[in-house]
Parts: sequence; C-alpha cells; structure tokens
Amino acid sequence: MIRIAPAGRFLAVAAAASLALTACGGGGDTAAQQTTSAAPSSSAPATQTDAAKGDGTLTIGTVLPQTGSLAFLGPPEFAGVDQAVKEINDAGGVLGKPVTKIHTDSGDTTTNVASQSVDKLIAQKTDAIIGAASSSVSESIIDKVTGAGVVQFSPANTSDKFTTISDQGLYFRTAPPDKLQGRVLGDLIAADGNDTIGILAMQDSYGSGLADQVTKTAEAAGASVVERVDYDPKAAEFSADVAKIKAKNPKAVVLIGFEEGAKVIQELVKQGLTSDKVKWYMVDGNMSNTNYLKMPKSTLKGVKGTIPGAEAPEDFRKKLLEIDPKLEDFTYAAESYDATILIALAAEAAKDDSGKSIAAKLPEVSKGGEKCKTFKECADLLKAGKDIDYDGISGPIEFNDAGDPAVATIGVYQYGEDNKYASKALEYRTGNIEG
Repeated sequence: MIRIAPAGRFLAVAAAASLALTACGGGGDTAAQQTTSAAPSSSAPATQTDAAKGDGTLTIGTVLPQTGSLAFLGPPEFAGVDQAVKEINDAGGVLGKPVTKIHTDSGDTTTNVASQSVDKLIAQKTDAIIGAASSSVSESIIDKVTGAGVVQFSPANTSDKFTTISDQGLYFRTAPPDKLQGRVLGDLIAADGNDTIGILAMQDSYGSGLADQVTKTAEAAGASVVERVDYDPKAAEFSADVAKIKAKNPKAVVLIGFEEGAKVIQELVKQGLTSDKVKWYMVDGNMSNTNYLKMPKSTLKGVKGTIPGAEAPEDFRKKLLEIDPKLEDFTYAAESYDATILIALAAEAAKDDSGKSIAAKLPEVSKGGEKCKTFKECADLLKAGKDIDYDGISGPIEFNDAGDPAVATIGVYQYGEDNKYASKALEYRTGNIEG
C-alpha cells in the first residue's frame, strides 16, 4: 500500500483518494540495450553461507554519468560518494582498512561506456558498484555486475522494473520506484486545478512508466489526459509532437524526459504554450539548474517538478561544496552518500567485504535495530555487538525484500525567474511502500 501525505498531513483535496492504492514499486535513457528477464519478485538477498570471502579491503566502484544525457546528475552523485568515503575512512575505514573507491563513467544507452566501465571495475576486484543513474543503463549491465557476485546499488534508478528484476539478491537502490513519483505528480497536477492535461514523455521505460502513473492518478482525481505523445528523445526537433498537444488546448503540460527537454521547451515557447499561459510540470530526469540558464529570463518561472529524496541538510550541502565547489544541482547526492554508507556498514556487519556478504547484511543494517545516523556512530554500535538501523540523509531507507526502500519521500520544487528551481522544496510528500 502506498500512502502519501505532504509534510505529515493528508491532502485536503479530492485527489487524496488516489493516494491509497495498492502497488509495489526510471531514470531511464532511451530503450534499454538488453532486457533482463523478470522474476515474480526480486530474489532474496544471498546468505553469508553462500558468500565467498572478500580480500579484506572494501572496494567501491561507481558507474555514474560523466557524459551522456544525464551528465548533469554526475557531479552531485560523485560528490555524495566522495563525502561518504571520506567520512568512512576518517572513522577508521571498514574491517580496519581504508575503503578504496574507483570512479568510472556510465555514459548513456547510445554508447557501450557502462559495460566497459563494469569490466574495468570487476577486473580491479570491486565489491560493490554504485550506479547507474539511468534505469536503462542499469538494465544493460545488471547481469554482468550481479553475475560476477558484485553488489549493484543505484542512487537514482526509479524504473518499476527493478522491483521484480532477476538480480541474484544483489541489486539495491535508495531511489523509490516511479509509481511513487508518478502518484505525487499526478495528484499535484490535479490539486492545482488542472482538469485537462497534455503529456510529452520520452519513449522508454522511464518515460512510459511515469506517464502511465501520472495519467492513472490524475484521472482518478477527476482530471482528463486529453493528449499524450511518447516521443523519440533522439529526434532532431519536436514541432509535430508539440503541435499535437497544442491542438487539444490542455491547461497543464507534463514534460517527462532528460536533457532533450530543453528542445521540447523551446518548441512549446515557439508554439505559444508558454509557462505563463499553460502550467508546466517536470520530473527528476529534466529538473536541472544548468540546462535552461541560456533561455530568456522567466521562461520557466512558476514551473513545478518532482524529485525523489528528503530535504538535504544545509551542513551536508556545505560539505559537498567543499568536495566540488562548482556544484549547481544536488539531485541524488544524498542517495549516493547513503548508498556508500550502507555498503560500508553491511561489510562491517558481515565482517567480510565480498558482494554476497554485503548484500546479505544490507536489509539488516537499514532497519529494525538501534537508530544511528553516521557511519562512525553505526560502526561503533556494530563493534559493540548491537543491531543497527541506519537512517540516512535521503530518508529512513529500510529495504524491503525487493531491495527497494520501503519508505521514501518526493520533493515538489518550483522554478524562479532565473530558470533555476529553488533549493528548498515547496513541500515533501512521504510514501510508505509495501509489496
């Protein structure tokens, strides 16, 4: 069951009824390069008796976007990992040794960069890989990663496919499934008084999945999706796609995509569907504080969008800026940080750094024990023989049997005249997800 309430209260609108629907859970690029067969549910985490022993040094690799359509998400994700590794090593490391980190590029699905990166990381005896950001890229590498007995832990995959994907119990994520974000966004649009909606969604599992859930939620709240266009994100231009939306004269337009969204926005403006005449709504894949800065002032003024994750504390942002002073976006930084801390705590709890041992302990360190919020605090409890429950910067996390966070938060953000969205959300809505 998913129940969503903004900042601890239920919505006082008719759309609230849509927020108590039964479900179990992306940042996808274009269509996945390969399809991984789905099982009835994600396989249970490996037991420690199955696990081969590690080499005593926890090695964490990253496959995150330095290039490609989600490259704007790379800097905050790398910074989150770097900050976590710094804190872990400052506290004495894992199993008495410093954690080793290896950064690599994920590219996107137009290249084979991610697969090449995974090969390099496996050759360097990596125990856990953080990434990819894109769900479609993760789909393309998950068999290779988990087949090597390595944990794959994404800070940003939101595709619902990963709830039931075949992963040998080695795949986890700190980002919630798209069904949660889609429900929040659909409810937000309806609550804002929009009874007619047009949707422009990139044609892949991420775009289609979010568009489906937005439609379902908004229509349950009394709105109507009058036109939906699933477009090719690699298209040279989007005039025909936008024209189909314009012909139906919707009150709101939902934009679901990645960096190509800038071209879609330019076409909306060209055809007169400006943000002061039609309400625009966006999602985590195109919510950027860098992609729209060259557009005329106020192009995105008033535009709202959703990003998974709780509010990052100010001191955490300051630490990240010390790591990377050029940071403009903080999207998925907290999720990347928490993924790194959890991997380290699981290895400490297992007293072993192998992938299967880490996977076996990840659910255990995320729930049910004594609350703790830093690696040092949690590691000290583990060394004292205590069961721990790590509550992260991105939220309480608490993995369910599928490796999804059982509790997650979605932030609602708004753009200003400078074509950047405010760092503080308008509100946060928390959902409890049970399979």
